[in-house]
Amino acid sequence: MKNILVITASIFGQDGQSSQLVKHTLDQLRETHGEIRTTYRDLAAEPVPHLDASRFGAFITGADDRDGHQQQVVDYSDSLIQEIKDADAIVMGVPMYNFGIPSGLKAYFDHIARSGVTFRYTENGPVGLLEDRPVYVLAARGGIYAGTPNDSQTPYIRSFLGFLGLTDLHFVYAEGLNMGDEKKESALQEAGRTIETLTA
Repeated sequence: MKNILVITASIFGQDGQSSQLVKHTLDQLRETHGEIRTTYRDLAAEPVPHLDASRFGAFITGADDRDGHQQQVVDYSDSLIQEIKDADAIVMGVPMYNFGIPSGLKAYFDHIARSGVTFRYTENGPVGLLEDRPVYVLAARGGIYAGTPNDSQTPYIRSFLGFLGLTDLHFVYAEGLNMGDEKKESALQEAGRTIETLTA
């Protein structure tokens, strides 16, 4: 495990709790595997454009029929996908905002879901085209959601990444972070122990 794609989406940047969990995970991976190379994709600092009709049109236009702008859109999407293909593992920090994933992460997902590139439809249903690799999802939440109907993140991320072929998913939850200092400290310590176990 030498190449790690790091995806963060906290509006608080590297000070966000999910970003801190990402940092701890990277520290543990270095301790286990030695030197690693990281590619950072900070979706809050450098947002991926939200999908609109123009960008979607670029994705479904054949290579020979694209205009210059459409080719730029496709090239950008291709670069995001290539980062995944080049990675031995993905470390993803996911805060919960209003019961969902950050909109910046959704925009990123919209740019890596490409028919014929990262998935294809067959007579037996969709098939993911990305080679599987470990994905560590560090989920930071103000309340308690894991295992409840209010956790919209886990099933969505699992379904979406699985659709592309990424099924080796490892979720780490730090919950109750807004429920008092004692609960916050306990949750972060527990998440840290889980990270250490997963990366050992």
